[in-house]
Amino acid sequence: MGRFSRLGNDLFTGRRSVDFVGRTRLWYAISGLIIVTAVLGLYFKGLNFGLEFRGGAQFTVTMPADQATQDNADKLRDDVAGTGIPSTQQVVVTTAGKNNIIIETEPLTPTESNQVEATIEKSVDVTKAAISADEIGPSWGKEVAKRSATGLVVFLVLVVLMIWGYFRQWKMSVAAMVALAHDLVITVGIYALSGFEVTPATVTGVLTILGFSLYDTVVVFDKVRENTKNLRGSHQTYEEAANLAVNQTLVRSINTSIVALIPVGAILYVGAVQLGSGSLKDLALALFVGMAAGAYSSIFIATPLLAHMKSREPAVQELEKRLKSRRRHDADRYASVPAYADDMAVVDDPDAAAASEREEQTAAARAGGNRPRPNTEATGRGRVVPPSRGPVRPSSSSGRAQPSRKSKSKRGKK
Repeated sequence: MGRFSRLGNDLFTGRRSVDFVGRTRLWYAISGLIIVTAVLGLYFKGLNFGLEFRGGAQFTVTMPADQATQDNADKLRDDVAGTGIPSTQQVVVTTAGKNNIIIETEPLTPTESNQVEATIEKSVDVTKAAISADEIGPSWGKEVAKRSATGLVVFLVLVVLMIWGYFRQWKMSVAAMVALAHDLVITVGIYALSGFEVTPATVTGVLTILGFSLYDTVVVFDKVRENTKNLRGSHQTYEEAANLAVNQTLVRSINTSIVALIPVGAILYVGAVQLGSGSLKDLALALFVGMAAGAYSSIFIATPLLAHMKSREPAVQELEKRLKSRRRHDADRYASVPAYADDMAVVDDPDAAAASEREEQTAAARAGGNRPRPNTEATGRGRVVPPSRGPVRPSSSSGRAQPSRKSKSKRGKK
């Protein structure tokens, strides 16, 4: 932990730096590959919507723990599918907890439902009281999907307005929305590839990860704004200041993500491995994938994209040119000194041009009796050359002996 703490301090002060902003093509390529994989999985496999969304019948069979096994679940699947009822051909049978087996089918008529119950009783030798039958219509699932979409749209609109109002930069809102869409596509694609059912718990998890991803992005953006507030004084380009902000918040982002992912991973393990099915598993998968993708996008997508968009602004480009020129001058102070060739024209020599101008001013003063124009060319540290009053002529006192001042110790002595 001591090394990790020192690393965090070095990243914060800038003694060490990871070039996140300068390697945007690498991060974009990695994200593009993940997104393409997620989209292909969504296109070829599709989402496995749960019973709440597609509607159907659900039978919960309660039995002793030693009988609620995968073997009995497979037996129930074969027997229910063998009834010949069209709605039972795509039956889904899973174990739930230690004492339950859940059977899901397409919508059934009352007669077909009684026939399926009788088949279950005969297949695993249970009583009718041990079977709980529920009929779920697809209208409830459609209403949940509709309200979830409405909530998502309202959330995105409010987020854009909040980020724009807080940071006063619409480009930050755009970068945050791109990172948010990145997280959503990856989460939905993982659901399609894993084959997990999409239930109302999944919708709840997806809406939850939006807030987590946005929180991490806003923290990084706040540090970017702090570092870029006075770029001229810091002698940094916008990309360098943004990259420093990511490094300064890197340790915090890693710690926050790990602390959040450990309990969610434990819930996912319990729900998927030990319980086998249920809303706990669906919620945990959405949270785990979304949190991991949100931590990645806030570091590798949002900030590099923001720096890329800001680098196209004229003011930022002008500042970068000045900084590059200044750095070249500091590296070699004589790099900007002009070089003169022997065959260069006299007019191109600045010293010759200045001497010629002074001669013209003197000639004009003699001819017209006017005082020559002052030379206001700055030399040295801001001093101005005093105007010339005319040519220097021999003085009548040039041959006379000049008085001298004796020292104090020799005054009055002959």
